[in-house]
Amino acid sequence: MSSSNYTFNFIVVVFFLHFVHTVIADDPMYLICSTNSDNFTSYSPYEQNLNKLLGELNFKTSQNGFGNGSVGQYHAQTFGLSLCRGDVSSQDCMTCIANASSEIRKRCPTNKAAAIWYDQCLLKYSDNNFFGQIDNQGMLYALNVNNASDPTSFNSGTKRLLNGLSNIAYTDPKMFAAGVIDLEGSQKLYGLVQCTRDLSSGDCKTCLDSTISQLPRCCDGKQGGRVVGGSCNIRYEIYPFLSI
Repeated sequence: MSSSNYTFNFIVVVFFLHFVHTVIADDPMYLICSTNSDNFTSYSPYEQNLNKLLGELNFKTSQNGFGNGSVGQYHAQTFGLSLCRGDVSSQDCMTCIANASSEIRKRCPTNKAAAIWYDQCLLKYSDNNFFGQIDNQGMLYALNVNNASDPTSFNSGTKRLLNGLSNIAYTDPKMFAAGVIDLEGSQKLYGLVQCTRDLSSGDCKTCLDSTISQLPRCCDGKQGGRVVGGSCNIRYEIYPFLSI
């Protein structure tokens, strides 16, 4: 969604421990029900187009992990985008998007613009065409509560890992990259970066680099952290959290 679709721009900080992996299936990591657009009424043309769009996104995303499109025209036209984390299986992707579609309609029942994030997928829609625009509104910041033993060295390693992944992702067809590096001693650091595939390569790189630069404001010296936005997201941890 473009920045004009939001009436707020705030930081949400979530604390998590590295041994907490279980997420309730219908409990999103983050949700925005925009109030900057007019609401729609039940059984209206907009709702019919939205329901059709969500069905199309479910199908498209199950094929290659990403989908976008629009349905309708004029004031009843709706635009939507769905994205699964680049390392998840097709089945897990399909399950996540189906759950996101159901929950976003329950939690934002009449909002013309909304976005929902899970650990494994993102779904958003709007009555405005947001494709190809960097969406950095309503960012989610999350961090591991544990401190690194040597924050300066650890921060340097984190930056090295994520910058290296950013250089890979923006030229990758899936706009996704994940990897691991060795830190001092026997410690390893795992990371991922990803963009929504409606962005150009240049805008993907811009989004990732900007997001990486924000890590000090939330996760300085922490053993894990992530920044999640509507166009790109990054994450690093000292434990393997990827499916690959």
